[in-house]
Amino acid sequence: MTLLLSIFVISAATIAYEILLMRLFSIIQWHHYAYFVISLALLGFGASGTYLSLAQSWLRSRFEMAFAGSASLFGVFALGSFSLAQRVPFNPLALVWDPIQFLYITLIYLILTLPFFCASLCIGLALRFNRQRLSRIYAFDLAGAGLGASGVVAILFLVPAEMALRVTAVAGVVAGAIACAGFVHLRSRATILTICALALGVGWPDSWIEPQLSEYKGLSHALRLPDAEVVSQHSSPLGSLTVVRNSTIPFRYAPGLSLNSIHPPPDQLAVYSDGDAPGAITKFAGDTAPLAYLDDQTQALPYQLVEHPKVLVLGAGGGADVLLALYHQAKSIDAVELNPQMVELVNLTHGEFAGRIFQPPATNTHLAEARSFAATSKEFFDLVVVSLLDSFTAATAGVHALSETTLYTVEALHDFHARLAPNGILAITRWLKLPPRDSLKLFATAIRALETSDISDPGSQLAIIRGWKTSTLLIKNGAFSESEIDAIRKFCESRSFDIGYIPGMRAEEANRRNVFEEAHLYKGAKALLGPERTDFLDSYKFNVTPATDDRPFFFHFFKWHLIADVLDHPLVGPQLAEWGYLIVAATLAQALVIGAVLIVLPLVRTKRPASGLSGIQRIGLAGYFLALGLAFLFIEIAFMQRFTLFLGHPLYAAAVVLSSFLFFAGVGSGVSTVWIDRIAGRSPHLSPVVMAVGGIIIFALIHLWALPPLLSELQTLSAPLKVVLGIAFIAPLAFFMGMPFPLGLSWVGKRAPYWIPWAWGLNGCASVVSAVLAVLLAIHFGFSTVVLIATLIYVLAAVLMTAMDRHYKSQSRVVT
Repeated sequence: MTLLLSIFVISAATIAYEILLMRLFSIIQWHHYAYFVISLALLGFGASGTYLSLAQSWLRSRFEMAFAGSASLFGVFALGSFSLAQRVPFNPLALVWDPIQFLYITLIYLILTLPFFCASLCIGLALRFNRQRLSRIYAFDLAGAGLGASGVVAILFLVPAEMALRVTAVAGVVAGAIACAGFVHLRSRATILTICALALGVGWPDSWIEPQLSEYKGLSHALRLPDAEVVSQHSSPLGSLTVVRNSTIPFRYAPGLSLNSIHPPPDQLAVYSDGDAPGAITKFAGDTAPLAYLDDQTQALPYQLVEHPKVLVLGAGGGADVLLALYHQAKSIDAVELNPQMVELVNLTHGEFAGRIFQPPATNTHLAEARSFAATSKEFFDLVVVSLLDSFTAATAGVHALSETTLYTVEALHDFHARLAPNGILAITRWLKLPPRDSLKLFATAIRALETSDISDPGSQLAIIRGWKTSTLLIKNGAFSESEIDAIRKFCESRSFDIGYIPGMRAEEANRRNVFEEAHLYKGAKALLGPERTDFLDSYKFNVTPATDDRPFFFHFFKWHLIADVLDHPLVGPQLAEWGYLIVAATLAQALVIGAVLIVLPLVRTKRPASGLSGIQRIGLAGYFLALGLAFLFIEIAFMQRFTLFLGHPLYAAAVVLSSFLFFAGVGSGVSTVWIDRIAGRSPHLSPVVMAVGGIIIFALIHLWALPPLLSELQTLSAPLKVVLGIAFIAPLAFFMGMPFPLGLSWVGKRAPYWIPWAWGLNGCASVVSAVLAVLLAIHFGFSTVVLIATLIYVLAAVLMTAMDRHYKSQSRVVT
């Protein structure tokens, strides 16, 4: 039992460590490194299987020491690898034109793979040398991982990610101590390892694991200025918030402020989320006169069209949009903010400075996700505001290219538009990039959203303007009147902004003040509203096809022909190529190469042709376990995206989906042996794998077609009830998904146990590829297609197992 408990603990620590690395890399670099970390973890699993395949004879007599030692080394490498990886001078911005960056990213790969290699080796050793308990071992592995996925989220609410890293390291060494306690010859070392675990957790220097931010992130720039100081810092799974003050060089945050403006911003504190996405907490004492500068930004446009509106601010941040509404004497203000720590900063920590603007009577503040609030609210508003929810640096560099967001999809704009009162306005402000991307994609998305509401002339309800750094799109619940169109012209003229599109606009009105090489916005808007829309979307330099909830990659603007521009213009290349996509594509290429080596190496080095399986059977075995690794991750990642909108935050979705899939897959694994016995007894010609895959297909297809409308109908339920329902929806599918792997291992264990480690490694190698490939497929075809592909892969796995079993039986009869 101690072996199973040790497996449970090391599995929990491993998944927790994986999630922590995703959180830490979001701070150090950017969000898309989550896929990089997933590949790291699964690469370690694949490498451990290859090593175990090659060294199993040597490890057999050293099983106890190897198992306990690997668990303990996980703890050491969990801290050591992260400390070393931060010191590799990797610059992702130079990846395209500087070949040495590939060497650096490979070095990071190898360093961070070590803890996952050790953890996976523990599980592989247990599977190889405890064949009689294969299903129970795999069940405890999955159950531990499920607990780790949910437990680490809870820990992150209590301590920063770097402190939680210590906890996972200690857990690894404790797992080794538990194993020693169960091994007769190693019991004396259990106490020693326990002491070592405590020493590791307490003694590792803070400076070695403190996140070292990329020099290209906003917080790094701010802290390089003279006299900059951090005045407060808050951390949670929702993000790390850092507030910076500079008395010598005052911080001024007024995105896209008109060059004609004569109104300076008041004193401000800079607020950075995960070291980037800068916002500001503006000094406010009740007098709105110092807020006049806010009226000289593009996002002030809707207040020229609606007097004293009832306002809904989606993504309140530091409160700039709330202050703008207060300046224009809004009738009422409702502010929605996802991160409670941001509200705490404005109301409490810096409440005296900020005027506690998130408290009544100034504002009704709601802690919620924007889409969830829009879907559940029954109120209607004269003005709905969504402004600049990411940083200019990140946006222009393309680091969000692989980030899913449900704020700028066709369905999102439809939901926001549905909250408008008659003649109300939805105003969305985005950073302006050249050539235009966000603004044109948002305009195309707005057109599609209006068309889904059966509006025959969407152009009559749209207007877009731009300054030198921002653009603001207006979507009206009704057609713009002539007086409103004149007001837009006067607003732009007085502030030297440019009109991108208004109903009835003449070509000579475009590109007059902040002059570009050509009138991109006007020409693009006219093409998108006209019959040449499809041709424009195909021929435009960037991908500006509208995003949807099934393909929620609004920031994916990449087209492959941009590679030539990158090579021709290396200094501005990343801004043109959206390099976040290239990072993930490079990760996939590396994963394919390394995975192929790890798969082939045991075959080349094996000197036992009579090790139980023929060449054809080995091919079938490889196909079967590769298929399982691909399909499982495909479905898991697709469900994380699907439940993000339902549960209101990607973090909660990841915790619920991961823990539910892993726990109930563990339950399925635990009963798979009983499943085999019952099926074999009642129906000897019916394959247990076929039965398990049949269950997977049935529930996957049910989820594919029935789940989206069902989740939409249940959106108004309370958060705890939605979590319970989410678990219930996942449980049946996960139960069946946990069966094929232990069933396959049992088949191998009875006929050719020599190949168990290779099968374990194959599954890990496939998972390396699938974690990245699933996202790339979703970008181009949608998450629904990813689920469909996964079901077909499961069918292929069932076919391979059936054929392999028949071939083995026929071969056995021939030998007999």
